[in-house]
Amino acid sequence: MNKTNRQKAFDIYKEHGGKIALTEIARMLGSPEGTVRGWKSKDKWDDKLNGTFRKEKKNVPTEKTERSKKNKGGAPKGNKNAKGNSGGAPSNNKNAVSHGLFAKWLPPDTLEILTGVAQLGPADMLWQNIMIQYTAVLRSQKIMYVQDHYDKTEETIGMSQGIDSQSMTKMVQMAWDKQDQFLSAQSRAMSVLNNMIKQFILIADEKDERRLKLQQIEAGIELTKAQTAKIEKKLDSDSSASFPDISGLLAPIDE
Repeated sequence: MNKTNRQKAFDIYKEHGGKIALTEIARMLGSPEGTVRGWKSKDKWDDKLNGTFRKEKKNVPTEKTERSKKNKGGAPKGNKNAKGNSGGAPSNNKNAVSHGLFAKWLPPDTLEILTGVAQLGPADMLWQNIMIQYTAVLRSQKIMYVQDHYDKTEETIGMSQGIDSQSMTKMVQMAWDKQDQFLSAQSRAMSVLNNMIKQFILIADEKDERRLKLQQIEAGIELTKAQTAKIEKKLDSDSSASFPDISGLLAPIDE
């Protein structure tokens, strides 16, 4: 029966006695580093590996000599290897400090999120942020949509009342004000998204299938930049012009 990459990954890890970087295993199998890291955590590779070593050690035949009978334990006389060591991990070992600290101070739901995030590699975390940013850009098309140059918004932001009169303070946004704010926000969001994509390409594996999805996003970014520049030019020349609908410029990518 053919082994899956998940099984092969553990075999490689076991073959090297756990002394091989997960990035190297990912490279050998052509799998994302975050995926290999998740396999190691979920399948408890280190526990399996330690269990195998203990079992092999237990099966090794032992020979008792006269010297071993006299030696009832402890290091040989004069041995200073363990001097100052009271047992357990070295004093500067902080393997469990982080988990204990988080468990003490963080709420349960936050700790649960942190536990999941800890299994992600840098490329995986960056990819998730790219998806969140891209989703926000798409959602803003509907929220900040300006229908035409008659699209005016009035909001009551204050009210005062006297004995015989009352007054209200309103905030008025004309179409060109709203459109200008939308374009500025859109430009900033697209700039952040573009930078994150460049960072992902720098650190992601060349065989990572997510690179193909980024090509779709980059195409949408370039199209939106061109349309935004065109609209801004029109906005500068005629503030009363009718603005086109750009809500469909960024089509969601297929997951």
